[in-house]
Amino acid sequence: MATFKRFEELPAWNAATDLAVAVFKLTEAPSFRFKGDLVNQLRRAALSVANNIAEGFERGSTAELVSFLYVARGSAGEVRSMLRFALRLGEMPGETAAIERLVADCESASRQIGAWVASLQNSDIAGQRHLNDATKAEWERKHHVSEFQQRMAEFRAAMEEGLRNGTWGKPGFEPPPLFPKEKAEDSPVPACPACGQPMVKRKNRDGAEFLGCSAYPACNGHRSVK
Repeated sequence: MATFKRFEELPAWNAATDLAVAVFKLTEAPSFRFKGDLVNQLRRAALSVANNIAEGFERGSTAELVSFLYVARGSAGEVRSMLRFALRLGEMPGETAAIERLVADCESASRQIGAWVASLQNSDIAGQRHLNDATKAEWERKHHVSEFQQRMAEFRAAMEEGLRNGTWGKPGFEPPPLFPKEKAEDSPVPACPACGQPMVKRKNRDGAEFLGCSAYPACNGHRSVK
């Protein structure tokens, strides 16, 4: 919640809004004519996903945001249930492929929201409404400690590897810095494409760097380092 200032910036809200637009377009198909109850309920549930994300975010409280996210996730499940009913009804053969794509979109939205909830439940910030200079400073202190511990672990691993293969202290051996210099041109921390949380640099088994979600293992979102 501290990463984004407006709900319109949230990846989860944008994905949910795209889902609602797709549901509205799908239910305009001729095969949905005379199925008013199904159409109306589908549209209301689809709108509910994005609307609950937006309302929860604007409340400014982590606890309330989590509560609204659970409602949003429930609405995504409701949309998925009705879409599967439409498939089982068998009266819309022309829309089968589109319905199946929307079912997959609903599952993706549920996973995004679930990962976001997991990261919020592990957060020690009560939300923007409760954020003041003292709580912000405490959060930043803990964040910096966590970053240093990660750098220390990387440094120790490089040292142990260098001692094993005899390269430690030799020319050309450069362990990862414990105190990297901050650069003014550094770009802002990117957001996870899956749940919207800040990303951090990590290394895979081959030593190549990539950006991983800070909510891992609750969220496995990742992207390449540009």
